[in-house]
Amino acid sequence: MTSECRTIAVANQKGGVGKTTTAINLGAALAELGRRVLVVDLDPQANATTGIGLDPRSLKTSVYDVILDGRSIADCIFPTAVDGLMAVPSHLDLAGAEIELQSAFNRERRLAGALSGVQDDFDYVFVDCPPALGLLAINALTAVREVLVPIQCEYFALEGLAQLTMHVDQIRRHLNPELVLSKLLLVMHDSRTNLSRQVIEEVRGLYKERVCRTAIPRSVKLAEAPASGLPITAYSPRSRAALTYRLLAKEFEADGAV
Repeated sequence: MTSECRTIAVANQKGGVGKTTTAINLGAALAELGRRVLVVDLDPQANATTGIGLDPRSLKTSVYDVILDGRSIADCIFPTAVDGLMAVPSHLDLAGAEIELQSAFNRERRLAGALSGVQDDFDYVFVDCPPALGLLAINALTAVREVLVPIQCEYFALEGLAQLTMHVDQIRRHLNPELVLSKLLLVMHDSRTNLSRQVIEEVRGLYKERVCRTAIPRSVKLAEAPASGLPITAYSPRSRAALTYRLLAKEFEADGAV
């Protein structure tokens, strides 16, 4: 068991880059190692919620109640099909939160205040961020110590990363002095293509040790898993993608908190 809960925002303002896939599957792989893991779905699309096996329409509480109504986050934690993996679901109502939060007291620290009460119960907390740098993302970055950035092995892979880095710096200066951009994770990697190899070389050349040694492969099974409501480690446990996420989990364990 880790000595202190690691709180990690999975963030990238670009959509479709694997934030949700990373939060779910890295969380599940760490749970397989005996860690207590909480995934908080802060994206109004609720893809992490459905991908982890919960139906946001049938749940009476969600992260919306935590952020907007001050509900205890402990009342909004639900078990998943994976032992040790818990989730705080999102809800479609969260789509209006950006507007509702504009006039709210302490609007940037709603999630931070809520998470502080449950961190002792977990070894890892992953916050799946929306693909935008608005108030929900600010709540996530104010509540955690680390930022994990998934990056596609495709053209324009680094597009927007400078903006995200600047945003993280601003949050560190004004709201959360402990925040660091700790890791970049290369995803949708296809070792058969020159492009993937070139992107990996470029990213590793620029960001050195901050780039995870493990790169997540492009995988049909990985794309299929969310429809089953299971992480890849449960949906197709012997697949290459599942084995790679297990390697990534061991890398996270070995690296320890930043």
